[in-house]
Amino acid sequence: MVTTLLTIVGAAAALTAVATSGTPTDSSTLIDAQIVEIYVFLLAAFTGFQIITKVPPLLHTPLMAATNAISAISLVASIVLAGAERPLFINIMGMVAVAAATINVVGGFVITDRMLKMFKKTEAPK
Repeated sequence: MVTTLLTIVGAAAALTAVATSGTPTDSSTLIDAQIVEIYVFLLAAFTGFQIITKVPPLLHTPLMAATNAISAISLVASIVLAGAERPLFINIMGMVAVAAATINVVGGFVITDRMLKMFKKTEAPK
């Protein structure tokens, strides 16, 4: 169902791009780019959800470690975006991205630490 919906959105984006390609203007190019960006975002969200739901619990801790590394990269990128000389709206969105990425990294480390504590052997009471 979701795959069909994403395919329809992609087809609509392609048809819109073909229909407006005869007379390219700045606004039609911007709209085409936004439709493609929305399509890519929806496809990435769907793919990510499908992958994460199929991960067995045994692989969760190594996967979280890799996810934390990726989140750290996105944190650095959002810091660069927030500090760039751009319009105020983009800087505000960069600050929101910094906050979200920081929460993601810290939460990932907390969850990974809790999961690793579950695997530690406890000593028998004397």
